[in-house]
Amino acid sequence: MAKLTVEDLPLEGKKVLMRVDFNVPIKDGVVGDDNRIVAALPTIKYVIDHGGRAILFSHLGRIKKEEDKPGLSLRPVAERLSNLLNKPVTFVPVTEGKQLEDAIDNMKNGDVLLVQNTRYEDVKDGEYVKRESGNDPELGKYWASLGDVFVNDAFGTAHRKHASNVGIATNMPGKAAAGYLMEKEIKFLGDAVDNPERPFVAILGGAKVSDKIGVIDNLLDKADKIIIGGGMAYTFYAAKGIKVGNSLVEKDKIDVAKQILDKAGDKLVLPIDNIVADKFNNDADTKVVEGDIDDGWMALDVGPKSVEEFKNVLKDAKTVVWNGPMGVFEMPNFAKGTLEIGKFLGTLTDATTIVGGGDSTAAVKELGVADKLTHISTGGGASLTYLEGNELPGIAAISDK
Repeated sequence: MAKLTVEDLPLEGKKVLMRVDFNVPIKDGVVGDDNRIVAALPTIKYVIDHGGRAILFSHLGRIKKEEDKPGLSLRPVAERLSNLLNKPVTFVPVTEGKQLEDAIDNMKNGDVLLVQNTRYEDVKDGEYVKRESGNDPELGKYWASLGDVFVNDAFGTAHRKHASNVGIATNMPGKAAAGYLMEKEIKFLGDAVDNPERPFVAILGGAKVSDKIGVIDNLLDKADKIIIGGGMAYTFYAAKGIKVGNSLVEKDKIDVAKQILDKAGDKLVLPIDNIVADKFNNDADTKVVEGDIDDGWMALDVGPKSVEEFKNVLKDAKTVVWNGPMGVFEMPNFAKGTLEIGKFLGTLTDATTIVGGGDSTAAVKELGVADKLTHISTGGGASLTYLEGNELPGIAAISDK
């Protein structure tokens, strides 16, 4: 079902509530990585260029007690946003009440206002009540009452049912639409899963099979090949009777891995060699091993033959979705498999290449190939939920065309 987008809304003179994802790292009151703020700029600029009054909502971190609040204020984000837009951004240090209402009433067409961290509402009078993250109906209704229309541009929280996305959308008397970033995510991930150009190859990494069972199961019916890397590969090894030494294995998921292997046939591509270490440390002794892994050794990255095999599978692909690292990416000595895959994806000029998930995204940025890929998803958890074939509440709540 096609969703309304920001371009379908009347904006002139309207109070436009916008859910954005400004969940960025802040240290000593300064924004570290502003990628998520930059990603929201096209939608914000469209709203203010068309005479709308942009009222922005975002969460930042997790707030479980009053003491968490001061370090998780969005004030530094307002300052960074102001610099990026080259215009003033009004920051309101509260999430409800007269101060917020008066600030909104004083806005003129083209103005931008940022509301305090929506998760301040999760703690009230010292109690952890989860009004925002639990989608408190009264809070959603109150926030919706502050505006005329709603734009959701926060794909990173689309898999969550919060007051600031689903709550506002369902209580908004005007329309709820997708921003440019949300629209792009729906298009690329939706097309990849539901209407891929073939061959369609999925690359799934990360530590645990349990995190990706739903994704593997859904994609087995849709993908031509699924490359498996990262720690979860060794649960599949165990299911095949290959010795894994001290490698990470989810023993309670070995039977599930067997079922997936039976269903997959030759669709599943596992590592054929591994870089193993004698301890979980960047400076550990290492060697390359094919087949069984001896006791006392653990696999921390895919080996060179595996990388070549994966490249061979990818070289003719027309659609590629990548989520999760091939090894312990945070340790430089075990990052090579992940970086090699990222580098190779940058050479696939005739394919739609989509990357989602923190480590995979970090890898392509570190390599400088991000601009050579079709789409880098802004939501790890949300993109996984999408790849599982599950409905995302934040998207479902947007009005249909």
